Amino acid sequence: MTEDRLTTVAFTGHRTYDGQAAAALRATVGELYARGFRTFLCGMAMGFDLAAAEAVLACRDFETGSAFSPATAPDPHFPHTPMPGLRLVAVIPFRGQESRFPAVDRERFRRVLAAADHSVTLSPSYHAGCYAVRNNYLVEHAALLVAWYDGSPGGTHYTVRRALVRGLEFINLHPHSAALRQAEPTLF
Repeated sequence: MTEDRLTTVAFTGHRTYDGQAAAALRATVGELYARGFRTFLCGMAMGFDLAAAEAVLACRDFETGSAFSPATAPDPHFPHTPMPGLRLVAVIPFRGQESRFPAVDRERFRRVLAAADHSVTLSPSYHAGCYAVRNNYLVEHAALLVAWYDGSPGGTHYTVRRALVRGLEFINLHPHSAALRQAEPTLF
């Protein structure tokens, strides 16, 4: 495992996520930063991915009052200390991914991408399997996976199982995660 991978976190989660864990996301970013993690990879999908990216940007930019910082009264879960070196990397499965999003999510995608420290586009166009390529990239370049995983099948399930097979540390922020059976990594 390279030094960069040892300090890198990847996010995965369902597109149906609608903000239930915003405070927990920011707190998790702060806790992981305190543990030495500096780079956070986002797959740039609607739902949890974009929310996770916004949490990283809020933590990175809270002193400057960026658009991603909490606009409300002080949040006890929000890290209030500078986080030098905190980086967001947007991992885009194919050029134009956001064109398939509703307008509001397309705008979120563009704001996150503009604020990201770096971006990687894995394919010039959509192709069958491009999301799996993106999910594999996330797992192969991180030491820890933070998820919003409810146990249902799909890309998040695939990514969680793949991460467990590769020995990544796994944090699930879904409220029913304690009741979920561990994702079975034996199929890989």
